[in-house]
Amino acid sequence: MRQILRASYMAMILLLPAIGCREACEAREVIHEEFGPRAMLKKYSWFKDAAAQLDQKRASIEVYKVRIADVNETYADKKVSDWPRDVRQDLSQMKAEMSGLIVSYNLLAAEYNSQMAKFNWRFTNAGTLPAGAIEPLPREFREYNTGN
Repeated sequence: MRQILRASYMAMILLLPAIGCREACEAREVIHEEFGPRAMLKKYSWFKDAAAQLDQKRASIEVYKVRIADVNETYADKKVSDWPRDVRQDLSQMKAEMSGLIVSYNLLAAEYNSQMAKFNWRFTNAGTLPAGAIEPLPREFREYNTGN
Protein backbone atom coordinates (compact mmCIF):
# COMPACT_ATOMS: atom_id res chain seq x y z
CA MET A 1 0.00 0.00 0.00
CA ARG A 2 2.78 2.41 0.89
CA GLN A 3 4.46 1.68 -2.42
CA ILE A 4 1.29 2.59 -4.30
CA LEU A 5 0.91 5.85 -2.35
CA ARG A 6 4.59 6.66 -2.84
CA ALA A 7 4.28 5.98 -6.58
CA SER A 8 1.16 8.17 -6.91
CA TYR A 9 2.84 11.05 -5.03
CA MET A 10 5.89 10.65 -7.22
CA ALA A 11 3.71 10.75 -10.35
CA MET A 12 2.01 13.92 -9.10
CA ILE A 13 5.35 15.57 -8.43
CA LEU A 14 6.63 14.63 -11.88
CA LEU A 15 3.42 15.66 -13.66
CA LEU A 16 2.84 18.90 -11.76
CA PRO A 17 5.09 20.94 -14.05
CA ALA A 18 3.40 19.39 -17.08
CA ILE A 19 -0.17 20.13 -16.07
CA GLY A 20 0.64 23.30 -14.24
CA CYS A 21 -0.12 24.51 -10.76
CA ARG A 22 -3.25 26.30 -11.88
CA GLU A 23 -4.88 23.11 -13.18
CA ALA A 24 -3.83 21.14 -10.09
CA CYS A 25 -5.28 23.80 -7.79
CA GLU A 26 -8.46 23.95 -9.83
CA ALA A 27 -8.82 20.16 -9.65
CA ARG A 28 -8.39 20.27 -5.89
CA GLU A 29 -11.01 23.01 -5.65
CA VAL A 30 -13.51 21.05 -7.78
CA ILE A 31 -13.01 17.95 -5.63
CA HIS A 32 -13.65 19.99 -2.50
CA GLU A 33 -16.75 21.64 -3.99
CA GLU A 34 -18.25 18.33 -5.10
CA PHE A 35 -17.23 16.04 -2.25
CA GLY A 36 -16.58 18.30 0.72
CA PRO A 37 -18.72 18.05 3.87
CA ARG A 38 -21.11 20.85 2.84
CA ALA A 39 -21.67 19.34 -0.61
CA MET A 40 -22.20 15.85 0.81
CA LEU A 41 -24.72 17.15 3.34
CA LYS A 42 -26.60 18.99 0.58
CA LYS A 43 -26.66 15.87 -1.60
CA TYR A 44 -27.73 13.68 1.32
CA SER A 45 -30.56 16.12 2.07
CA TRP A 46 -31.71 16.00 -1.55
CA PHE A 47 -31.79 12.19 -1.51
CA LYS A 48 -33.57 12.14 1.85
CA ASP A 49 -36.21 14.64 0.64
CA ALA A 50 -36.69 12.79 -2.66
CA ALA A 51 -37.11 9.46 -0.84
CA ALA A 52 -39.72 11.02 1.46
CA GLN A 53 -41.59 12.50 -1.53
CA LEU A 54 -41.55 9.13 -3.29
CA ASP A 55 -42.91 7.39 -0.19
CA GLN A 56 -45.67 10.01 0.10
CA LYS A 57 -46.61 9.72 -3.58
CA ARG A 58 -46.77 5.91 -3.36
CA ALA A 59 -49.02 6.15 -0.29
CA SER A 60 -51.31 8.63 -2.07
CA ILE A 61 -51.53 6.35 -5.11
CA GLU A 62 -52.56 3.48 -2.85
CA VAL A 63 -55.29 5.66 -1.27
CA TYR A 64 -56.65 6.50 -4.73
CA LYS A 65 -56.63 2.81 -5.68
CA VAL A 66 -58.69 1.93 -2.59
CA ARG A 67 -61.16 4.78 -3.21
CA ILE A 68 -61.60 3.78 -6.86
CA ALA A 69 -62.07 0.13 -5.88
CA ASP A 70 -64.69 1.17 -3.30
CA VAL A 71 -66.69 3.09 -5.90
CA ASN A 72 -66.47 0.19 -8.36
CA GLU A 73 -67.56 -2.24 -5.65
CA THR A 74 -70.46 -0.03 -4.55
CA TYR A 75 -71.90 0.10 -8.06
CA ALA A 76 -70.76 -3.34 -9.24
CA ASP A 77 -74.32 -4.48 -9.98
CA LYS A 78 -75.03 -1.53 -12.33
CA LYS A 79 -73.69 -0.48 -15.70
CA VAL A 80 -71.45 2.59 -15.54
CA SER A 81 -73.99 4.55 -17.61
CA ASP A 82 -76.56 3.94 -14.84
CA TRP A 83 -74.35 5.36 -12.10
CA PRO A 84 -75.20 8.83 -10.76
CA ARG A 85 -73.52 11.53 -12.81
CA ASP A 86 -71.58 12.98 -9.83
CA VAL A 87 -70.17 9.53 -9.00
CA ARG A 88 -68.96 9.08 -12.58
CA GLN A 89 -67.38 12.54 -12.51
CA ASP A 90 -65.71 11.88 -9.16
CA LEU A 91 -64.38 8.54 -10.37
CA SER A 92 -63.01 10.13 -13.53
CA GLN A 93 -61.38 12.88 -11.45
CA MET A 94 -59.82 10.34 -9.06
CA LYS A 95 -58.42 8.33 -11.97
CA ALA A 96 -56.95 11.46 -13.55
CA GLU A 97 -55.35 12.56 -10.27
CA MET A 98 -53.95 9.07 -9.67
CA SER A 99 -52.48 9.01 -13.20
CA GLY A 100 -50.81 12.36 -12.54
CA LEU A 101 -49.35 11.07 -9.28
CA ILE A 102 -48.00 7.99 -11.03
CA VAL A 103 -46.30 10.12 -13.69
CA SER A 104 -44.87 12.40 -11.01
CA TYR A 105 -43.66 9.41 -8.99
CA ASN A 106 -41.98 7.81 -12.01
CA LEU A 107 -40.23 11.06 -13.00
CA LEU A 108 -38.85 11.60 -9.50
CA ALA A 109 -37.87 7.92 -9.19
CA ALA A 110 -35.98 8.16 -12.49
CA GLU A 111 -34.15 11.28 -11.31
CA TYR A 112 -33.36 9.67 -7.93
CA ASN A 113 -32.02 6.55 -9.65
CA SER A 114 -29.99 8.61 -12.11
CA GLN A 115 -28.40 10.67 -9.33
CA MET A 116 -27.74 7.55 -7.26
CA ALA A 117 -26.02 5.84 -10.21
CA LYS A 118 -23.58 8.72 -10.71
CA PHE A 119 -21.51 7.91 -7.65
CA ASN A 120 -21.16 5.33 -4.89
CA TRP A 121 -22.86 7.36 -2.17
CA ARG A 122 -21.62 6.43 1.30
CA PHE A 123 -24.91 7.33 2.97
CA THR A 124 -26.59 4.35 1.32
CA ASN A 125 -24.35 2.03 3.32
CA ALA A 126 -25.42 1.13 6.86
CA GLY A 127 -21.93 1.56 8.36
CA THR A 128 -21.35 5.10 7.10
CA LEU A 129 -24.55 6.98 7.90
CA PRO A 130 -24.48 10.61 9.04
CA ALA A 131 -25.08 11.25 12.73
CA GLY A 132 -28.76 10.85 13.58
CA ALA A 133 -29.65 8.75 10.53
CA ILE A 134 -31.34 5.49 11.48
CA GLU A 135 -31.31 3.50 8.24
CA PRO A 136 -29.61 3.87 4.86
CA LEU A 137 -31.41 5.47 1.94
CA PRO A 138 -32.60 3.13 -0.81
CA ARG A 139 -30.18 2.71 -3.70
CA GLU A 140 -33.05 2.60 -6.19
CA PHE A 141 -36.80 3.17 -6.47
CA ARG A 142 -38.76 0.95 -8.82
CA GLU A 143 -41.03 2.57 -11.40
CA TYR A 144 -44.67 2.49 -10.35
CA ASN A 145 -46.38 -0.03 -12.61
CA THR A 146 -50.16 0.10 -12.86
CA GLY A 147 -50.36 -3.49 -14.08
CA ASN A 148 -52.10 -2.57 -17.34
